[in-house]
Amino acid sequence: MAGFSAIQSAMSHDLQFKSGPGFRSAHFQAMASPCELLLDSDDPALVEQLARTAQDEALRIERKFSRYRDDNIIHRINHARGQPVSVDPETAALLEYADHCYRISDGLFDITSGVLRRVWHFDGSDRVPDAEVVETARQAIGWPRVDWHPPAIRLPEGMEIDLGGIGKEYAVDRTAQLLAQQTGASFLINYGGDLYVNRPRQNGHGWIIGVEQPGQHTDSGDINLASAAGESFELQQGGVATSGDARRFLLKDGVRYSHILNPLTGWPVWDAPHSITVLAGTCTDAGILATLAMLQGAGAEAFLDAQQVKYWALR
Repeated sequence: MAGFSAIQSAMSHDLQFKSGPGFRSAHFQAMASPCELLLDSDDPALVEQLARTAQDEALRIERKFSRYRDDNIIHRINHARGQPVSVDPETAALLEYADHCYRISDGLFDITSGVLRRVWHFDGSDRVPDAEVVETARQAIGWPRVDWHPPAIRLPEGMEIDLGGIGKEYAVDRTAQLLAQQTGASFLINYGGDLYVNRPRQNGHGWIIGVEQPGQHTDSGDINLASAAGESFELQQGGVATSGDARRFLLKDGVRYSHILNPLTGWPVWDAPHSITVLAGTCTDAGILATLAMLQGAGAEAFLDAQQVKYWALR
């Protein structure tokens, strides 16, 4: 899943600008990811203005919703020791969306499942946790145990929420809304591989999007990037998001453990594609569809077929 990271504070927040054939781009770091804005314009002042808007919004969302900070709403909710916490409208909207995702996924998408990171460390090693340890962590999972009556939320002690599963995609869509208020030019927002394009470019075409192929895995379980050349497609409008286990996994006794965890069992999802990329109307919708598909395991493609969306599933 996409998410916020503890290393964000160490990343450079400087903007960098480049130009290409018929467009200009700006680059920065946020949410532990490389972020970029491509604008179908040769106006350097405009791209700088929009880039600063994008950077400010990405960093605002990171500060507000990162679970690694001790000065935001997520920290207050997770450390309320069983007491209710009133939240602002933006946080309430995200919690409502998470509640919706929980219900439509029959519990497979659960924002209380972040506690599993305490026992699972997907660093490419063979350190698979003991079943007893996993089960202990799983006891702290369960969105239905959360008392959520907008605008107040109350967690039982020992539980926590994490909005990282929808945060980066939400940041892309929020940024797109702000940029659309400032320009009618075509732009592409790319936050760590989660994308949105607002309209076709001046030449009538879209932006070319590459879909990374997992390639062949080496003996260590990592990706052979030399064989990771993927296909591409033209995107004129919409959001694109990818979920996969290409770089975060464990490997033990020849078994590869995906970082996609089933909150109902506490264990990795089996037989899921290595990567799923989905095209939808918004980046948030694309992201949740990709995540829910991964959680279906062997049924990922059937799930996406039923949603009637364009997708790329790479096994």
